Amino acid sequence: MEALITLLLIILFSIIVNKVATAALVRTGLSKEVASFQAQSAFSGTGFTTSESEYVVSHPVRRRIIRLLILFGSAGLTSAIATLVLTFIGQPRGEAIYRLGILAVGLVLLYVFASSKTIDRIMGRIIDYMLDKFTSIRVVDYEALLGIGHGYMVSSFKVSDESWLAGKTLRETRLRDEGVVVLGIYRRRNGKLVYIGAPGPETRILPGDELIVYGPEEVIASLAKRIAGPLGDLEHAEMVWRQHVRRQQEET
Repeated sequence: MEALITLLLIILFSIIVNKVATAALVRTGLSKEVASFQAQSAFSGTGFTTSESEYVVSHPVRRRIIRLLILFGSAGLTSAIATLVLTFIGQPRGEAIYRLGILAVGLVLLYVFASSKTIDRIMGRIIDYMLDKFTSIRVVDYEALLGIGHGYMVSSFKVSDESWLAGKTLRETRLRDEGVVVLGIYRRRNGKLVYIGAPGPETRILPGDELIVYGPEEVIASLAKRIAGPLGDLEHAEMVWRQHVRRQQEET
């Protein structure tokens, strides 16, 4: 019975570790959804190779968090498997069924604990307090700073071969006239994903680049699917005019 209780405690510990790591990753600027996915991926050792995971580990603080998750996860998984074997090995059939029932009930309770929004809010407050007290990780409310929800957004999209942007420098695109700022570019170089932060006006946009942009929602939606040619130029001129009108309205 002790082994069964130990197994449930290991699972409980794993849930808490993932919640703490998620909160810590959120404090480095990740969204909660991305932070939760990356924390579970690192802890379980599944190692999803997404573009998100590549730029998560490029950040020194996030890299330390992920490293600790991998360490805890490898130890926790081994312990859980060993404990599970010890729980049922050498037990009479009746006792094994009884323990299996307790295990099922325990797993259901742990699932409720892990998925409960109320418990998540309570734990979130406790975790935030502990992180404030014992770490130097700071939360930056980028949504409030950038006016997200007031007609502006931060988004990313990949540049296709037919894109109106492909082959142009940032100066040539005149995106600022549309109210759009390119914050960064993810680019494949020699098989590796590199990040170009705050690119200058002479930076040329290449097919396959992933642009991180900030600006009005309608303009970014238009830009992501804008095709090269006269129609694309006309759409650009229309968005420049709309931005001119928008600025006049915002300043009055």
